[in-house]
Amino acid sequence: MTNEIITMDEDLQETEELYERLTIEIPKGQEPLRIDKFLMSRIEGATRNKIQQGIENEMVLVNDKPVKTNYRVRPYDKIVVFTNRHPESNDIVPENMPLNIAYEDEDLLLINKPAGLVVHPGSGNHSGTLINGVAWYLKQQNPDIDESGLARFGMVHRIDKNTSGLLVLAKTPRAMTDLAKQFFNHTVHRRYIALVWGDFEEDEGTITGHVGRHQRFRKLFTTYPEGEHGKDAITHYRVLERFNYVTLVECRLETGRTHQIRVHMQYIGHPLFNDETYGGDKIVKGTIFTRYKQFVDNCFSLCKRQALHAKELGFIHPTTRQPILFESNMPDDMLAVIDKWRKYSANKNDID
Repeated sequence: MTNEIITMDEDLQETEELYERLTIEIPKGQEPLRIDKFLMSRIEGATRNKIQQGIENEMVLVNDKPVKTNYRVRPYDKIVVFTNRHPESNDIVPENMPLNIAYEDEDLLLINKPAGLVVHPGSGNHSGTLINGVAWYLKQQNPDIDESGLARFGMVHRIDKNTSGLLVLAKTPRAMTDLAKQFFNHTVHRRYIALVWGDFEEDEGTITGHVGRHQRFRKLFTTYPEGEHGKDAITHYRVLERFNYVTLVECRLETGRTHQIRVHMQYIGHPLFNDETYGGDKIVKGTIFTRYKQFVDNCFSLCKRQALHAKELGFIHPTTRQPILFESNMPDDMLAVIDKWRKYSANKNDID
């Protein structure tokens, strides 16, 4: 019995990227053994059939390369197993709902998600989610599709309920694995547009600091600049337009942690406009006089959620291997509140 090193690189509860990577480093002394048999003895709950499917779909890499099921592990091999962490299949009930499909082919389904729509079932949200709608849509395309597979493949990332914008799902296990690798390796282009409180001294910058669950308030996430908790997180931002008391910025993600942009912006003193979870749903900058307060309240009424939109999504197509980039139009609620701040900034006396 050898003492191989096993590490888990991702955690569903602390990432927008819905997969994990199991790494096993084989020390000297390991006798040659078929990789499917080896992994069955190392991964709790794994069956030989599931492991063989994962190997065939290139979800198992040895020394950074896919292998066949008859490969025999050797000393000093580094095995990486990608596994997706989706809700159990009995949580998914296909439901007919409108889907704003931005692009589709045999491998991909790109959806422009509206604000207010939960991405996948969870505690308190067993129906009415985007994945319920996707399950129904796929069943119409292929009535014979195995419903047990609807919950297991497809999602490689997510965006918050009250964030709008682009989300990609894979239609095949192989495409899912390929996209998961791209997200994990931080090669996916993700550009968000946000309206945040306050003005910036600089035109651009980078926010670093681990993001993880708040140690006291477990439903919230926070920044740990010393890295004592959470996962590493990197957000690049650039000022697009200044409105004195609020600023329109673009955010580009290197990592995809839960609430990353919202938490990082709060950390540097610029919470997202009308983000009730992280302190943006009150007057953060400016006076508290009646006319200004009424103006801000009117803005809150126009955009009733955090002002955050996933505008661009780019990656390498899993089959053609060509780079592709998608862009989503800004939603009406954000356009309205941005326009209102733009007019107010140009003429501070006009607060109607």
